[in-house]
Amino acid sequence: MDENRHSRRKLPLSWIWIAVTTILCVVFAFASVPGLLAQVRDGNFQAAGQADNAARNRRYIDTIQQVFNFIQRHYVEEVDSKVIFEGAMTGIFNALEDPYSSFLSEKDMNDLNDTTQGSFGGVGLYISKPVGSRPDGKPPYVEVASPIEDTPGWRAGINPGDLIIEINGESTDVLSMDEVLARLRGTPGIMVNLLIRRGERLEFPVSLTRAIIEVPTAKYAMIGNIGYLKLITFTPMTASRAVEAVNYFVAHNYKGMILDLRNNYGGLLNSAVDISGLFLDGGVVVSTKSRIPSENHVFNARRNNLVASTIPVVVLINRGSASASEIVAGALKDRGRAYLVGEKSFGKGSVQQVYPLDTAGFKITTARYFTPSDVNIDKIGIPPDRLVSFPEFTDDDTEQLSKLINDNKIPSFVSNNPQASAAQVEHFAKSLENEYNLDVSLLKRLIRNEQNRTVIAPVYDLEYDVQLQEAVNILNSGNFRNLMQESKTLKTLQEESLSDMALVS
Repeated sequence: MDENRHSRRKLPLSWIWIAVTTILCVVFAFASVPGLLAQVRDGNFQAAGQADNAARNRRYIDTIQQVFNFIQRHYVEEVDSKVIFEGAMTGIFNALEDPYSSFLSEKDMNDLNDTTQGSFGGVGLYISKPVGSRPDGKPPYVEVASPIEDTPGWRAGINPGDLIIEINGESTDVLSMDEVLARLRGTPGIMVNLLIRRGERLEFPVSLTRAIIEVPTAKYAMIGNIGYLKLITFTPMTASRAVEAVNYFVAHNYKGMILDLRNNYGGLLNSAVDISGLFLDGGVVVSTKSRIPSENHVFNARRNNLVASTIPVVVLINRGSASASEIVAGALKDRGRAYLVGEKSFGKGSVQQVYPLDTAGFKITTARYFTPSDVNIDKIGIPPDRLVSFPEFTDDDTEQLSKLINDNKIPSFVSNNPQASAAQVEHFAKSLENEYNLDVSLLKRLIRNEQNRTVIAPVYDLEYDVQLQEAVNILNSGNFRNLMQESKTLKTLQEESLSDMALVS
């Protein structure tokens, strides 16, 4: 996502780490830094396991300080202390080998605040940029990971995978990520001119006017007499948006509800607890357990749930459902409140806290969370009650799909036929089927997705979404109560799995 700018580094981190490694070799070989020779002579490192932890920690901290000072005094070039600090902090958290614990630079902290707290002025694009030259030798241009729906970038038809070649006439291959972000973000109402490259050959200019970008949290609509609520992420605003949705469903006399958590990467723990409380009348939502017993917590739902207990609920999950979305799915499943449809979730069962360090900060895993049946799903995931998957691509399909994308035929068709009728789409899809030997329903879905990039996308797409179709069928079948009686808690599923493993062995 486009983020705020922070100070540029004077030297690449790789050089700094080479320098640090070299200095450490010199230090331990020649004892140039006072105090280190005595540590080696005393067999400090061999006896570290027997030493008092506090004293040992103090020695490590002193050594780091000595190396820091040595670099400042003796390195061949003057080094910005901030560069050394950020490199050291990055190394400390990398040593934990925990993908969810990391040092957060100033821009990382700003991005995290934007994602979890509020809004900002920008063009609405999630972007990435290679560090240094690309392996294929091509210039390290900015790549669009995804446009945020209903923002300037999305309305202009910018697609995932598009390259931003220029921003206001400046080539992005020579700009740092911070410089790119500083040019994309800023005062709303100001125009930003981009040059976009799509595929190998197609290049075109796009002018975007910055707007206030609110982090998307929820979408909702009625599907017949079923309320459909899609949660995109969990922020402080998510619960209030969900309350709006449920009140809308009540006003439209809903008889069932679908909670869509697919591709919801998570967010705030408290927000997940609040969402669960819409469906649960008190009781445990999730518990967190740390190595420090006093820091263990149990989070309960508030009384007087907004979604009546008589309303059947189906929750949609997939491999992109993680963290806070798994807390909600696990709570509703374990408490017998919802039926899960889709694919097994991602499996992130840990809790992180963010701590500031001046303008920077760090994120660290402090606990693991457990569902109401006392199961931790980290690296395991939550299985759905009913598995429904989209068709898998064969190698031939993948090759043909890649060719179709590079040929840019679907975007060209949509651009040339902005008001294409169903008959035109059908005819075009069949022509692509003959040329690329791909399933016509897949091609029609790709055309629909492209059409939705340049208009306000529908909240749901019942025609092509097989998982949503199944959820609707379940709620309309009249068999929901029997399905819920057959549903098992995560604890029971885990015990059965262990028992099956024991029988096999």
